[in-house]
Amino acid sequence: MTFNPAMMKPALHLDHVLKKYWGYTAYRPLQKEAMDCVLAGRDSIVVLPTGGGKSLCFQVPAVALPGLAVVVSPLISLMKDQVDSLQQCGVAAERIDSSQTSAERYSVYRRMREDKLKILYLSPERLFLDNFVELLKSRTVSLIAVDEAHCISQWGHDFRPEYRKLGSLKKTFPGIAMHAYTATATERVRQDIAKQLCLEDPEVLVGSFDRPNLLYRVERRTNLLRQVRGVLERRRGDSGIIYCIRRLDVDDLCDKLSREGYRVLPYHAGMPDEERKNNQDAFIQDKVDTIVATIAFGMGIDKSNVRYVIHSGMPKSLENYQQESGRAGRDGLEAECCLFYDEDDYEIWQWILKETSSAA
Repeated sequence: MTFNPAMMKPALHLDHVLKKYWGYTAYRPLQKEAMDCVLAGRDSIVVLPTGGGKSLCFQVPAVALPGLAVVVSPLISLMKDQVDSLQQCGVAAERIDSSQTSAERYSVYRRMREDKLKILYLSPERLFLDNFVELLKSRTVSLIAVDEAHCISQWGHDFRPEYRKLGSLKKTFPGIAMHAYTATATERVRQDIAKQLCLEDPEVLVGSFDRPNLLYRVERRTNLLRQVRGVLERRRGDSGIIYCIRRLDVDDLCDKLSREGYRVLPYHAGMPDEERKNNQDAFIQDKVDTIVATIAFGMGIDKSNVRYVIHSGMPKSLENYQQESGRAGRDGLEAECCLFYDEDDYEIWQWILKETSSAA
């Protein structure tokens, strides 16, 4: 059971929803335009910088409209973070993912069938499992949002094949608009997103990436530990992220900083899932100051008080750097982004990309 939002008035006004659930009385740049696309039932691609309020672009109209909004998201940690925040605001939101028990998932299914949910988060893999699409077809679906939409594109990162199936939803849910949201997408990537999702004449909204509260420093890497400590001493007690290219670099730098008395924890794909989750939670809850991580960390993390982001080596691309460094200063206050580079970084990335290509 689906409907076209353009043919039905929202149950609540956007301004009222924004104020009641989030406490805001004004919109950030392009937020209102993005929300209007949802209400009009028009497909859209929205590219806003980290901290630009992308999530509200679909969450606010999802609450205003009748029915259930489906949000496709790439990471369990991201879904949990978003759902926890929504529930704290009083929004009826849930997620379905592999970290839940059968009883927990059953509870979500029950609430869906009783029409007690406004927003449901799930991964592309989960969406196409166990006839879940058929279950959705029996509900009133208000919109479909694809978060971190650059994952769809072969030029984006964190590519997964299931993202390429999302375009089939346009046929499965005729009349329901799809909306793609990301903090980083070149013109080429935006075109690929539109093609893969089978979007129909989408509205493309691209915000400004000027972040005047961020101070950027770029230095040649001479003594990494000394250079990193220089930043940490300036920011003693503040929250920050240190990105390393390789897992080995993460473990080595984290161990050295820990022995120097800094409150740091590691994060990379080689760690057990539970340990990785606990370390992320400790960082979000300010139980530690700094996370030393590979680029796997940070996507969608809603932590506004990050005062510094350090790259201990060159980022994968300028696009990646914009997104990763943009996790600093999301509260609008001053923060710094430091990049320590060496020519050898290029060789390391070339090797990693070659290995990744061979594995695929």
